[in-house]
Amino acid sequence: MAKIFCVANQKGGVGKTTTTVNLAAGLAKIGQRVLMVDLDPQGNATMGSGVDKRSLQLSVYDVLLESASVKEAAVLSDKCGYWVLGANRELAGAEVELVTLEHREKRLKAALAEADADFDFVLIDCPPSLSMLTLNGLCSAHGVIVPMQCEYFALEGLTDLVNTIKQVHANLNADLQIIGLLRVMFDPRITLQQQVSDQLKGHFGDKVFNSVIPRNVRLAEAPSYGLPGVVFDPAAKGSQAFVEFAEEMVARVKNMPAAASSMAKMPASA
Repeated sequence: MAKIFCVANQKGGVGKTTTTVNLAAGLAKIGQRVLMVDLDPQGNATMGSGVDKRSLQLSVYDVLLESASVKEAAVLSDKCGYWVLGANRELAGAEVELVTLEHREKRLKAALAEADADFDFVLIDCPPSLSMLTLNGLCSAHGVIVPMQCEYFALEGLTDLVNTIKQVHANLNADLQIIGLLRVMFDPRITLQQQVSDQLKGHFGDKVFNSVIPRNVRLAEAPSYGLPGVVFDPAAKGSQAFVEFAEEMVARVKNMPAAASSMAKMPASA
């Protein structure tokens, strides 16, 4: 049975796509069968996985409108070692088209259920807003991975995200829980970042991943080559941190608590 995780944060520019593609590559590197689902019409996770969004025959748009299955639409990224259910500009139209359809927020969940036996992990890159696309991701997932920078405004946004996840858990997806908060673009030399990191650990406890992704030039350069950093430069500190994070994810999934008890322990705000 595949474990399905959304990488989500309502704040933009926090490294959601970088986290999704590098975690996918890290999991593939340690022998996991991975599907990466791009739910952002910009298609950055698709391009960053070595797949040209302009040449896609079928995309996540077709899957949401039930004109193609996941198996038909997903393509293997040979360089990265994982499967990609890609996105392009067509996906922007899905927002409008889904509004009038039945079970509009659970279209992706139904599609992924058909491919459940083919993967160990499904990672969903969500857009930075609570849209119908993000809602489809949250309704499909067993849990949410929240990448965040250790800055003051990131804490403000985290409060809204936690409340959103609690609402989806209560009304649409009882399996949904927060798996953990991932500190990204971290620079230990900056005092404020260290203080916010300590605040996070004090407030959210074991919901904060032990792995920390450092600010790293090679990770930033990798998308321009159409690759995750883990593949582009495996020796870089950022790449090694993502492989360690992948190993931590596998271990954490084995010990996942029941969703209801997990959400009950989640603080209401940061």
